[in-house]
Amino acid sequence: MSTHVDELRLRLMTIELLKTAKYKRNITYRELASKTGLPVTVLSRYAKGHVLPNTARARQLWKVLTKLVGLETELRNRIRFDEDGYFDNTDIVGDFNILQQAANHALANFAGKRVTKVLTAAVDGIPLATMVASSLGVNLIIAKRNKEVGVKAFLEETYALRDSGVTMTLYIPKDAIKKRDSVLIVDDMIKTGETQAALVNLVRKAKAEISGFFSLIAVGEEWKKKLKLSGECPIEVITYVKAPSEQSTRF
Repeated sequence: MSTHVDELRLRLMTIELLKTAKYKRNITYRELASKTGLPVTVLSRYAKGHVLPNTARARQLWKVLTKLVGLETELRNRIRFDEDGYFDNTDIVGDFNILQQAANHALANFAGKRVTKVLTAAVDGIPLATMVASSLGVNLIIAKRNKEVGVKAFLEETYALRDSGVTMTLYIPKDAIKKRDSVLIVDDMIKTGETQAALVNLVRKAKAEISGFFSLIAVGEEWKKKLKLSGECPIEVITYVKAPSEQSTRF
């Protein structure tokens, strides 16, 4: 998909989000003006469809409006850790509305950047990655734990699961990622970072570029060290939560 089309979609999505804030959440223009720093008259013209914001302003508005409309709050309300530090994400990865909003969030952050493929690991990351790939208009690659019959050659990455003594291997078809590709890595949640670091290494083995990393939820920030991404590679996470040992199990 061309950059111009991505940017136009971002501008239109921002208007829809503004309308949601104004007409469905009943947030006044005065409140919106105080949050966004834009005059009431400008916001009114946007909401009524008289004019579209430019791309830079659309990104600025998107960041503010997503917090007001509440995707981050919705995610946090659905996270409940058990006594072992795990949580059931079924209610998140199976909710089309959340995934659609998250895909729009990804488009808002990566529109204008070069993304040619989306990469995720089976299985829980697939619904989100599918929506993101569709939103960006690019193909999806799924790293799997088994080699598929019919694929002649693979790239593979083996890694150890923290504190378990167990190793896992991820496989992708060797030709799935080309040297000229710029790959966005997507996952529903990141906690320790081992799986996501394996995805990063698969892209590097293909000698391709990593355009960024996107996730719904991240536990803490220690995992960033494992990814070993440069400061120029954007990392976008909708909501960060503390590790279970640092908080109550209810958000």
